Amino acid sequence: MANSLRLTEHLKKHFGFDSFKATQKEIIQSIIEGNDTFVLMPTGGGKSLCYQLPALMLEGTAIVISPLIALMKNQVDAIRSYTEKESTAHYINSSLNKASLEQVKADVISGQTKLLYVAPESLTKQDNIELLRQINISFYAVDEAHCISEWGHDFRPEYRRIRTLMDEIGTKPIIALTATATPKVQSDIQKNLGMVNAKVYKSSFNRENLYYEVRHKNSEFEKDMIRFIKQHTGKTGIIYCMSRTKVDEITELLKTNNIKAMAYHAGMDSIQRSTNQDAFLNEDADVIVATIAFGMGIDKPDVRFVIHHDMPKSLEGYYQETGRAGRDGGEGLCIAYYDEKDMEKLEKFLISKNKSVNEREIIKQLLSDVSEFSRTSICRRKFLLHYFGEVYEQANCCNCDNCKRITKQVEAKDLLLNVLDAIAALKEKFPAEYVITILSGEETADVTTYKHADLEEFGSVVEEDKEKLETVIRQALIDGYISKDIENLGVLKLTTKGKSFRKKPTSFTIQMEDASEESSEDVELKGSGGGASDPILFSMLKDLRKKIAKKLDLPPYVIFQEQSLNDMAMFYPVTISELSNISGVGQNKAQRYGAEFVELISSYVKENEIERPEDIRIRIVPNKSKLKVSIVQLIDRKVSLEDIANNFNLEFDELLDEIEGIVYSGTKINIDYIIKDLLDEEQTEEIFEYFKNSTTDDLKTAIEALGPDIEEEEVRLVRIYFLSDVAN
Repeated sequence: MANSLRLTEHLKKHFGFDSFKATQKEIIQSIIEGNDTFVLMPTGGGKSLCYQLPALMLEGTAIVISPLIALMKNQVDAIRSYTEKESTAHYINSSLNKASLEQVKADVISGQTKLLYVAPESLTKQDNIELLRQINISFYAVDEAHCISEWGHDFRPEYRRIRTLMDEIGTKPIIALTATATPKVQSDIQKNLGMVNAKVYKSSFNRENLYYEVRHKNSEFEKDMIRFIKQHTGKTGIIYCMSRTKVDEITELLKTNNIKAMAYHAGMDSIQRSTNQDAFLNEDADVIVATIAFGMGIDKPDVRFVIHHDMPKSLEGYYQETGRAGRDGGEGLCIAYYDEKDMEKLEKFLISKNKSVNEREIIKQLLSDVSEFSRTSICRRKFLLHYFGEVYEQANCCNCDNCKRITKQVEAKDLLLNVLDAIAALKEKFPAEYVITILSGEETADVTTYKHADLEEFGSVVEEDKEKLETVIRQALIDGYISKDIENLGVLKLTTKGKSFRKKPTSFTIQMEDASEESSEDVELKGSGGGASDPILFSMLKDLRKKIAKKLDLPPYVIFQEQSLNDMAMFYPVTISELSNISGVGQNKAQRYGAEFVELISSYVKENEIERPEDIRIRIVPNKSKLKVSIVQLIDRKVSLEDIANNFNLEFDELLDEIEGIVYSGTKINIDYIIKDLLDEEQTEEIFEYFKNSTTDDLKTAIEALGPDIEEEEVRLVRIYFLSDVAN
C-alpha cells in the first residue's frame, strides 16, 4: 500500500495526474523492482509514461531506444515541459549537429540526464557505446519493439543487435514496449531480447472510439477525400501516402483547396520536418501528410481523422497509424482507400529489392492480410482484434462501415463443410487462396502439378462467389474451426472444433450485405443539401440523359457517366462553371452537354427550396492538370504510348487511366496512329461497334462480350478512340 501511494505521489509530482491508466502502475512497479518487462499496449494507452516515470524516480539514466526521430523530439519536449531543467531529457540521433551532440554528452556524463533517447543506428556507433559505458544506467526501454521481428510491420535489422549491444555496454533490466504485435511478433521480441522470464502486461487492442471504413479507390477518390476533409473543417487529421512524391502532390492539392496542410517525409531536411511537425502540434496546420514508410510519430491527442491515401504493407502498420486518431478518447475517424491494383504494384516493388525467398513469402502473407481486411464484409473491429490474437465477442461493433450497413445472417453450414473437407483433402498443406482455387475448380499450374483436379472437392462449389468463400474462411478462423500457420506461408489447419464439425455439422452463419434493403445512409431525403445523392433528382437526370442520348443517337454513358449524375444529385451545380467541377465532367463536356442539366437542377433547387452545399468546387492542382496537358500535346505529336509512359515514369495501365480521364471529361484526342499501329482494322471495328451499341462502357462486361481473343489493353484503347470520336 505504501509503495502504491508513493507511485501515485510521484505521478502527481512529475506529471500532474491523480491516477494511473489500466496496468500502468503494475508495469512501473515491475521496472522499479528490476524485472524485465514486456508491455503490449495500444496507441493512446499511455506506454511512454510506463518508462518515463520510473526513469525520473530511479538513480541513473534510462536509455530509451526508439526508431522514430520525430517521436524522440516530441517526447523530449514533453518531458522538459514537466521538469525545471532541459538537461533532464536528451536524444542522440542523426539530426544533431556537433555542438548539440557535445552538450548532450556533457549533460549525460554529469548525471543530469534521466532519459536519453537513442536511435538504434546511433547505438551501434563506438563513440556512443563508450559514452554509455561511463554512466550509471537505470534500465533500457526498447520502444516500438515490433521492429525486431521480420513479421513486424517496420522490421529494422539494427534492432536485431540491441541485445548484443546491451551486453557490451552493461546488462540492466529491459522494458520492451509495442502497440502492434501479433502473437508471432510478441514471441520474436521476447526471444531476441533474451527476456525469458519477463513479466508480461497485455492490454486490449480494442479502441472503441475509432471508426473504421474502407472505401474503393476509383478515379475520383481524391475529390472524395477533399470533400471528407471539408466536411470536418477545423478538425486535425493525418493523411498517409506510400511515396514522398505523393505526399508533396497531395499537400499541394489540399492547399489549392484552401485546406491548411503540411508535408512530412524523410526526403525533407530535418529543420523543415521539425518546423512542419511543430506547426501541426501548435494547430497552425489542420492536416499533415506523411509517408507510410517513414512512420511519423506524432504524439497529438486530438487528431480527429486518419486517412490512408494508400493502404500500408501490413495490418500492424494500419493499426498503428489509425491509432494516432482519437488518443484522448474522443472522435477518431479512420478512412482508407483500397484498390487491388495498388496491392499488386506494392508487392512487385517490395519483393524486387534482393529479398530472400523467406522475406518474399512474409511480404506476400502480410499484403494478403491487408487485402482480406479491405474486402471483408464482417465487422472490421472483430477482424483486426482476431488478427492480434484477441477475441471480440460482440456480433456488431456499431462503429465500422460494415456494421453500419444493413446486413443479414446467411446460413453457410454446407460451405464451411466444403472448406473443411478441402483443407483435409489437401492434407493441411496449403493457404486459403489455394483452398478457394480448388473449391472454385480453377485449372492453375499448381493444380496440374499436384494433380489436385482429381480430388473430389475440386470444383465442388464452382457456382459460389469467391468473396463469399473468403468470408466463410475468415469467419471460420475467428470462430476457431481452422487456424493459420503464420510461419508456414499461412497454411490452413483444422482445429479440434473443425474436426468435430466435419463429423457432426451444426448451424454456421456469416454476415452478408442485404441488397434487398436500403440503408438510411445510402439515401437522403430531398432537400438535404449534400451528403448523399438525392434519389428523385438522380432519376430526373437519368431521364434527361436518356432523352439527349436518343436525340444524338449515342449510348447514354457517352453523355455523362452515372457517377457524374450521382454527384450532380449530391451537390446541385446550377452553373456551367460548377458543373465542370463535377467528377468526370470537365469544361468541354460541361459546355457541350451541360445547359439542359444545369437548367433542370436550377429549377429543381428553387421548387424544393434546397439549401445547396456552400462549396462544391474541388480544385485541381496545376501540376496534375499540367500532366494531362502534356500527355495531350505528346499524343498530338504522335509520340508512342510507351515513350509517353516512360517520360512521366508511369506504368502503361496508369497512362491509360490518365488518358481515359482526359476523354471522359470531354477533351478530344487523336489516337488513330496508335490504333493503326497496334490493332488490325477488323478488330477495331468490332470493338468500336460494341461500344456504339452497348448500354454500358464497363470494361469487364465488354471483355466478356467480345471474347477471350481480344486483350484488355486493346479494348481500353478502342474505348478511348470511340469516346473521343463520338462523345467529344
